[in-house]
Amino acid sequence: MEAILETTRRFWGHDSLRPLQEEAIRAGIERRDSLVVLPTGGGKSLCYQVPPVVAGRLDVVVSPLISLMKDQVDGLAACGYPAVALHSNQTEAERKEAWEELRSGRPRLLFLSPERLALDGFTGVLSRLGVGAFAVDEAHCISHWGHDFRPEYRRLGRLREAFPEASLHAYTATATERVREDIVLELGLRDPVRLVGRFDRPNLVYRVIPRVDVRRQVLEVLRRHRGEAAIVYRITRKETESLARALRSAGLSAAAYHAGLDKAARTAVQEAFANERIQVVVATVAFGMGIDRSDVRCVIHTALPKSVEHYQQETGRAGRDGLEAECVLLYSVADALRWEELARKGAEETEEGRRTLPARIELIGHMKRFCGTLRCRHRALSLYFGQDYPEESCGACDVCLGEAEVLPDSTETARKILSCVARVGQRFGVSHVVKVLRGSGDEGVRGRGHHRLGVHGILKEVPAGVLTNLVYQLVDQELLDRTGDEWPVLRLNRESMAVLRGEKKVLLQAPAPKRKPRKPRALTAEGEEIDADLFERLRALRREIASKRGIPPYMIFSDRTLRALAARKPETLEEMREVYGIGDKKLADLGPAFLRALRPDPASPGKEPPGEPPASS
Repeated sequence: MEAILETTRRFWGHDSLRPLQEEAIRAGIERRDSLVVLPTGGGKSLCYQVPPVVAGRLDVVVSPLISLMKDQVDGLAACGYPAVALHSNQTEAERKEAWEELRSGRPRLLFLSPERLALDGFTGVLSRLGVGAFAVDEAHCISHWGHDFRPEYRRLGRLREAFPEASLHAYTATATERVREDIVLELGLRDPVRLVGRFDRPNLVYRVIPRVDVRRQVLEVLRRHRGEAAIVYRITRKETESLARALRSAGLSAAAYHAGLDKAARTAVQEAFANERIQVVVATVAFGMGIDRSDVRCVIHTALPKSVEHYQQETGRAGRDGLEAECVLLYSVADALRWEELARKGAEETEEGRRTLPARIELIGHMKRFCGTLRCRHRALSLYFGQDYPEESCGACDVCLGEAEVLPDSTETARKILSCVARVGQRFGVSHVVKVLRGSGDEGVRGRGHHRLGVHGILKEVPAGVLTNLVYQLVDQELLDRTGDEWPVLRLNRESMAVLRGEKKVLLQAPAPKRKPRKPRALTAEGEEIDADLFERLRALRREIASKRGIPPYMIFSDRTLRALAARKPETLEEMREVYGIGDKKLADLGPAFLRALRPDPASPGKEPPGEPPASS
């Protein structure tokens, strides 16, 4: 254990380990296969970074994204850790330098993509380097039952045959029991150590809010996090660009990111976000896996994710430093219907699609139930991943905070909606029913004589967006049917009739929180009050140093470290060494500059102002 802690102290400034890290690291040192499932921010990387240093060997990390590999190698270099990567974005000179390093025997980690491992003859070259173990990151990608299946991951099962003496280690943040079994089978793990951490992220505050007005609702959330990093997820490319423009018009530094942008544009947005030149990215799900920024304080979904696993992974990009962060989902059951329709259309194109369709529909259903039921969000997520949640109240979700509210007169409102569906002949969709209920006089309503119906205008006081959401809540609760054809219409069912006869009560969620959430206080991970002005001064110094070195600010120090410095205000390097996240190299390299910034008046006469420390070797 002492060798493990000595390594974590030397490189990362960690004096203790998180739950299951020691067991995972020991499995790596002893070269025993393992399956490690830890939530985002749970410290998976340390589990494969420590063993090769302690054992004095070279290990390989299989990583799905080049940007992620680059960030990890750069971050390790900042800590003094010897690691290299080989990928297609490198120049010939960079590849040559990486191979020279590998031949020297100095590196302890080599980062590769699954595609490179599959190249003809590459495993033969690799075998001459004496690889001790393979760590497969994002291992859920190997499973058909996972939320991000990638065919190239299936070929990783050949590693066992090509490297019979090496151990294999699978790492993921999100995997149900079925996915975990698939990983073990497909990778050919031999009697693996199985370590499954707590899926719950207690530092995240979950809120699921009926979607009414995306622009207004997103702005309301982001204003609670002004000046802080946030990711906003949208479904389509057009939606990302439209919302990003709206946010910029409202004075926020925001940019759009989606797969339709060329590579240079995507890279520019990603780097601007990582380097804190912009604070908000509005993106499709194409954005995120390669982002290692630990101080994201807010993640907003403007539509339903395709699965609970997707939701867990995407919200997991918030608060990776262990500090409080907010996750807001703007929900309408229309999203679930849209995903199901897209899944069925996609399934028609390939045999693989037809085979996996039931699993995809099942995943959408789980996500729909998570949103549509007013119960503790932390408990619901824990139970989904097969874990108990012993607390009576999490104190960190809309339900347990008392923000979610049942609409007054829910049953009466539901009866009015159902009556309208009946009076228009069960032949129209949501939009038309909402128009009739709100008393619209447009041609579509008047031309059919629906302006003369008794239900015309009986809910005219309810905004269209709110009323649309209430209709979909009835569909979600199976109190109203919606056909799945190209022009879906609303139809009554047996449960609808029970409501209309007064035999069944209905509960509908109100469209806005009962209490307006407040911006959380800035505290250290241990709950200490920080000097806010000093924290901002340290952030500015961090940006300055990072800019001069051409690396993202989070590679200098995390927000968790800066908050601890702003609370404890160490006066010597020895005192600074006790702060989380400051290892030997960073103490020598960055300590003097940050000590100067911590002085009560760093620019006073006779004292050097804060600035870039001398580059260390």
